[in-house]
Amino acid sequence: MKTTLKQLETWIRSTEDEHLEFKQASRQFDSEKLTRYCIALANEGGGKLILGVTDKPPRKIEGTRAFSNIGKIKGQLWDRLHLRIDVEEIIHPNGRVIAVHVPPRPIGRPVEYRGAYWMRSNEALVPMTPDKLQQIFAEAEPDFSAQICKEATIGDLDHHAIEIFRKRWHRRSGNDELLNISSEQLLEDAELLVDGGVTYAALILLGTRKALGIHLAQAEAIFEYRSKETSLSFQQRKEYRKG
Repeated sequence: MKTTLKQLETWIRSTEDEHLEFKQASRQFDSEKLTRYCIALANEGGGKLILGVTDKPPRKIEGTRAFSNIGKIKGQLWDRLHLRIDVEEIIHPNGRVIAVHVPPRPIGRPVEYRGAYWMRSNEALVPMTPDKLQQIFAEAEPDFSAQICKEATIGDLDHHAIEIFRKRWHRRSGNDELLNISSEQLLEDAELLVDGGVTYAALILLGTRKALGIHLAQAEAIFEYRSKETSLSFQQRKEYRKG
């Protein structure tokens, strides 16, 4: 679908963020820089790069001479990134505008070019941080908390904790039906029970101390207070091992 002039005007009035970038580029725009911006937009979940519009608000359309061969630059981006990026020419009364529509990256795979993963930091492009990369790679891993603990039963869940969960969910959603349904139905609606099986998320959130000791012995939080950093012995200690 082609972008209308009305849509273009709406973008121009929008706030620039990690999904929308404007560049004046009145005469040209470096293809390597374009590639890096496409990487950053894809890694942030997709977005648009608009050329031929002034960077600072109030923005004005001044037109651009960059990328006279639209098909050529689309081919270059495909060869470099293997993403189907749409590059569109919009003819406005004030000048020619180029809109680059960048799709989101694949799940669990950040986009890179020549070994560099780019992201936005305010108005600048910077290499992606290791923790951000790890977060993206982890998307492709199975969600442990959604898996069924085959040995656990609903009897391993603390009734009092379930009722606290019910009241908090009701308070947040305003759904009065939550107050009247059974505990089993409540947990199924929250996807804590799946086909009658207890998920690890249910155990972590709602399990009894005994159940966690049996099924998730490593699920324990310990807080120790010391009056001095050099002190070996603690003045106070609390252990938490229940939902």
